Amino acid sequence: MKKQANIIHSKKLPTLKYDVTVFDLISLFKGKVLLSNILPVFTGLWLALYFNNLVITGHLIDIVFTITGSTLLMAGALTINNWYDADIDRLMERTQSRPTVTGSIPLHIVLSTGVTFSIIGFLCLLFLSYVSAIYGFIGWFTYVVLYTMWSKRKYTWNTLIGSISGAVTPLIGWAVISPTFHVVPITLAIILFIWQMPHTYAIAIRKKQEYNRANVPLLPVVRGITLTKRRMLLYVSCLLPFPFFLSSIGPLFVLSITILNITWLMMAAQGFSSKNNAQWARTMFLYSVNYIVILFSLIIIFTLV
Repeated sequence: MKKQANIIHSKKLPTLKYDVTVFDLISLFKGKVLLSNILPVFTGLWLALYFNNLVITGHLIDIVFTITGSTLLMAGALTINNWYDADIDRLMERTQSRPTVTGSIPLHIVLSTGVTFSIIGFLCLLFLSYVSAIYGFIGWFTYVVLYTMWSKRKYTWNTLIGSISGAVTPLIGWAVISPTFHVVPITLAIILFIWQMPHTYAIAIRKKQEYNRANVPLLPVVRGITLTKRRMLLYVSCLLPFPFFLSSIGPLFVLSITILNITWLMMAAQGFSSKNNAQWARTMFLYSVNYIVILFSLIIIFTLV
């Protein structure tokens, strides 16, 4: 009995540390992924104000509810994803520290948190605009149901389905202010959809062995790295014309994003001569992260000038 008590006590020790709890929460909500999705939401809202000649100070409530609602909705979806993928996360080194794997947060609490956040987030968006709420629901349903629960473990094209959820983010922000179709938010949604393919493939190449061990049929695992490189080159090349659909933001912006696209295309082409696939994939991954931050940051900067 004494030995059993010691085992139980040792299992509870990590959950008593506050810093571990904070890390667990960040991991549970996939903090970096969450932040990278909030920026396009805000940018979409910002552009709607800009193109409709509206003053930001007159829409502070809209901004607060949009950011709060979209953050909660996305955090809910990411949390449910962690809950559902707990079994395969145990098999991959990159996800073994998640609280759903370590047990620091019970799975039933993870699920209830995800559902609660999702509902509150959806209601916040619905309070502002039913069109914005529809876009939010599309993103949530695509990520949670169509990607996480259906396609992720079955098909190599699961990445395409997952990309839809990230693509709707600027549409959410735009619809809060102007629930009408406009070339700018639609173009940004298409760019995000295309961008996520080489971004995700770069991760898959780096972690190919882990995904193989977890039996997740990503393209590098099923079809090989060479084919994946070809697809990455194709998707990056598809980005080339889209800056020109954003000419209303300014010619200097179009030039800046075109340079980013050409640079990324050259990096993708270098993958065929690279002798270290993991290192090349890491470079592609880091560039993709910076690409999206620079893209949406420049949009805000050039509309301020």
